[in-house]
Amino acid sequence: MDNSRIVLVTTSHRVAPGLLSWGAWSVLRGADRVWCGDPAHPQLPYLREAGIEVEIAVPDAHALVAACAEGAEGAKGVTVAVLVGGEGDRALTDGLARLAGSGRTSVPDLELLPGSYDLPGARMLDLVQIMDRIREECPWSSVPTHKDLAKYAIEEAYELVEAIERGDREELREELGDVLLQVVFHARIAEEDPEEPFSVDDVAATIVEKLIHRHPHVFGDERAETPEDVRKIWLRTKAEEKRRGSVTDGVPLGQPGLALAAKLASRVRSGGLDVALPTGRGVGYELLALAVAADAEGIDPEAALRSAARAYYDTIRASEPPTPSA
Repeated sequence: MDNSRIVLVTTSHRVAPGLLSWGAWSVLRGADRVWCGDPAHPQLPYLREAGIEVEIAVPDAHALVAACAEGAEGAKGVTVAVLVGGEGDRALTDGLARLAGSGRTSVPDLELLPGSYDLPGARMLDLVQIMDRIREECPWSSVPTHKDLAKYAIEEAYELVEAIERGDREELREELGDVLLQVVFHARIAEEDPEEPFSVDDVAATIVEKLIHRHPHVFGDERAETPEDVRKIWLRTKAEEKRRGSVTDGVPLGQPGLALAAKLASRVRSGGLDVALPTGRGVGYELLALAVAADAEGIDPEAALRSAARAYYDTIRASEPPTPSA
């Protein structure tokens, strides 16, 4: 069996069936035997269409070595290919390693050949599939509506902001996942609407179309040399899309007060309006003036207040007496 070999061809379920590397197609077409332990493997129809005979079985290390030995009699060597998932087959490779290490069995060369690779963003498909199953089978997740979940979207957004401000990379990755879950969950619920259903693909298509339209300097013929040029293009294309009757259209009044004041001030400034601040007595009007002034200086008043509040938080904790030990 000097020239015989066992080739484990790994494939990703996140790539469209049939999209295999040239090396994988060459091995599979030229192999003396091809095995696959999964009768529902998505690549099987395409292999059969290509004239490749696949044996549906779960071969162990002994069976593979025996197949190479039988085929190698009177021949220069054989190739046995095994179609496996993207993670390979740990039990099979461990079994072959044990045989080779025993010194009692001649084991053919073992090769691991990636047949297909995940594309960027491919794990999103896993998230969509898992969300489908959870929505169908989980007693809790099968019940909520958009309104039921709205508060969680707000909470997760705040936790994401906190992770960003803390500079914790691990926490940031986790919180981004929690925000992404909210998007996928809402999109999955939207599929069930009897009158106007849409899916996560529709959500993605909408934002892709919007991004392309708002970046003509990237996807079109316009030019933008500075961030300010980009901002002007963004505002113009956004105005064309929304066809708003007022600069206040689309400003969510339910957002935190300082953020709301800053957003209104930004809309007034970008709209070229000259609007005087309302006059009145009390801390509310004072905070409004501070928020507008901060926005004019390019400062996010909400983030600035949070930073000051965190400093106050630390000061409070430092001034407290130590907790008595038990």
